Amino acid sequence: MKCQICGNKNLESVLDLGHQPIVQAYLTKKQLHEPEVTYPLHLCRCAKCGLLQLDSIIAPELVFPKNYPYRTGLTNMLIRNFRELAGSLETKYNLSKNDLIIDIGSNDGTLLQSFKEKGMRVLGVEPTDAAKAANKNGISTIQEYFTKSTAKKILKKYGKAKIVTATNTFAHIPNPVELTKNIKSALAPDGVFVSESQYLMDIVEKFEFDTIYHEHLRFYSLKPLIKLFALAGMSLIDAERISSSGGSIRIFAKPGRHKMSAGARNLMAAEERAGLYNKAKLHKFAQKAIIAKNNLLKLLIELKQKGAKIAGITSSARSNTLLGFTKIDSQILDYSVEKAGSPKIGLFTPGTHIPVLEEDKLFKDQPDYALVLSWHIGEELMKILRKNGYKGKFIMPLPKARIYGK
Repeated sequence: MKCQICGNKNLESVLDLGHQPIVQAYLTKKQLHEPEVTYPLHLCRCAKCGLLQLDSIIAPELVFPKNYPYRTGLTNMLIRNFRELAGSLETKYNLSKNDLIIDIGSNDGTLLQSFKEKGMRVLGVEPTDAAKAANKNGISTIQEYFTKSTAKKILKKYGKAKIVTATNTFAHIPNPVELTKNIKSALAPDGVFVSESQYLMDIVEKFEFDTIYHEHLRFYSLKPLIKLFALAGMSLIDAERISSSGGSIRIFAKPGRHKMSAGARNLMAAEERAGLYNKAKLHKFAQKAIIAKNNLLKLLIELKQKGAKIAGITSSARSNTLLGFTKIDSQILDYSVEKAGSPKIGLFTPGTHIPVLEEDKLFKDQPDYALVLSWHIGEELMKILRKNGYKGKFIMPLPKARIYGK
């Protein structure tokens, strides 16, 4: 495997999370008795450009199948974030009602809905059946991957875009240089590409190693991004940290050569200070992850030995990395709960085979402990669940396993 951006073959191991199944490959009851495929989940660092990436890539049609169960519109945090993004872009770039907005990996069209409400032309590109939900809700969406031929079809039918977005998808698609060139071809000369991705700074600072899974091929910081855009004939012009998904980086890029903002330069200096390009500091992060894994597993086993009933709160993609890495399975977690309407309800978690049930089960059953698997929004979740009637204790798994409500 070589660096996905610069092609360097000198990749250094950072953190090996073992072999794990695809995080959204939920199982039916029948499939529990069939062979289950797992893949290496190994975080590596490019010694040349500083990119952190996985050292193996699974075929996109396996990671994002037609029946991919995730829906953006079920996450309140993302809905709020996308409304804010649409409003800020409208103001920042003086968008008009005739402008075309394209969203790559648009899922159910939640982001584009905000632009449509402002009267702009919108177009989603989404390979999974989430595209059907978007079209049903009036968000024009092409159900395919964003390739060179897709970009050409869009140009012919819709013209060039003033804004192209890729929120939580720009790090998911293989061949990033080719992808970025295709994005450039879809943009008007004065157009802007806006991306949001899990930010390496937040992963390291907040200890969010559970955001490492097969969908996320790359974990961005600014130096590798600058290199990527340069290779595609574009320039990174601005960047900012946002709170979405536990901590993300929002970047802005334009075709051609342009100066980078002072804010982006300051952020890159902060990355240097944080050790994002320092091999020794990244290895220290990995060692902490192994300690955290062992401590969490120890706590849960001790509680089970005392006869405690433990449920999981949410069944997010990141939770499946945590469960797989720590080997927390259905013998430790009795079940996990999801909000009503989640397509995961009635299925079993990949690898660990924990049943996923509707959230009402938590309030009826009142298990002794609730493990907050979406711990990056844990404070908000605990307040909601307590208000809705859960009386037991909460366990926050990371950055350090701890019990709330003693």
